[in-house]
Amino acid sequence: MSFATAVLAQTETTTQLFMPPWGFGLTAIVIFAVLGFVIWTYRDVANRHSHRTGPHAAEHATAPGATHHGTGHPTESGH
Repeated sequence: MSFATAVLAQTETTTQLFMPPWGFGLTAIVIFAVLGFVIWTYRDVANRHSHRTGPHAAEHATAPGATHHGTGHPTESGH
């Protein structure tokens, strides 16, 4: 037995946990489930309120310099 092993054997103490080990895993699962539910509630939020943005989207689509998806950005003169 080495000196370091002897010192560690004499100084070894135990610490009481405030809940059983499986409680820590259960706590983590509950926290992740709650956070997953919060994220799930925000799914498709933009489409829920499309009735409010529909008229404004049509105005912006016909604005000068507006481009549609797939056409790229308008080029500036001189570049």
